[in-house]
This record gives sequence, structure tokens and C-alpha cells, in this order.
Amino acid sequence: MKVTDFQSRVYEALCEVPQGAVTTYGALARRIGCGSAQAVGNALRNNPYAPEVPCHRVIASDLSIGGFQGKREGAAIKRKRALLASEGVIFDADGKLIDSSALWRFETQNEPKKLNNI
Repeated sequence: MKVTDFQSRVYEALCEVPQGAVTTYGALARRIGCGSAQAVGNALRNNPYAPEVPCHRVIASDLSIGGFQGKREGAAIKRKRALLASEGVIFDADGKLIDSSALWRFETQNEPKKLNNI
């Protein structure tokens, strides 16, 4: 699968989010200088590098679990919740992030680091 320059920028920035942390689609968009959280979500839906590029670590701006693999409910969301729980990121029964200290804050003064395979 051919990856666009935009997708590469999304994936590279996302790799800055460490295990045990999450970011939002909007924060990730701002990190790469994009005005569209939805465009970031579309790039993540087509992520050919998962789980090395951890798209499960991106949540909605209201701190709800958001989507995963192009789905907003069902098995995909259960899998996202399980992946995040295995990293220590927990959501309540309504799908809201319990501990907001898990929210990753990007260092905006630096460009994302270039990854070897992206």
C-alpha cells in the first residue's frame, strides 16, 4: 500500500505518543499543522503499520474512546479499549477517559521525528 506524505506525517507524529498515554485527533492534527481532525482520522483508518504506529492511542476531543479501524462501536471498539487497558489507560462504562493525566501533550516547537520505514 502506498502511503501519502500526509499519512506519513500523521504516523510519525503519532509515534511520539508513549505507551500508557493517549492524544486526540485534534491535537494530532495540530501537531502536524493540519486543520482537520477528520483528515487525521481517515489517515489512521488506513494505517498499514499498526500496531507499531499505535492508532489505538488516539481518542475524541471530548475524551471519549472515539473510533477504531473505521468503526465507532462493536468488536473494534472493544479491541481498542482492551489495547488501551493493557497499557494502563482506562475508560469508564460510558467510554470516557477516567484519568486525564494520560492525555499526551505534544511539544509543538519540534517537527515529528522521521521514521525509517515510513
